[in-house]
Amino acid sequence: MEDRITELEIRLTHIEDTLDVLNETVIDQQKLIDQLQLQVSLLEKKLKAVASSNIAPESEETPPPHY
Repeated sequence: MEDRITELEIRLTHIEDTLDVLNETVIDQQKLIDQLQLQVSLLEKKLKAVASSNIAPESEETPPPHY
């Protein structure tokens, strides 16, 4: 009986260690996801600013030379 309890305690310890490692991995991945979301958001803003500044409204466009 004592051997079974000891074996279970050993297994529990390994499971807890594995859980801790997995938890740290999830935390690190969430930090990375947050950073990437921020970068995408900033890039979207920059792209919109550049795209909108280079394109004139249709009413201001000059007609093509063949008109």
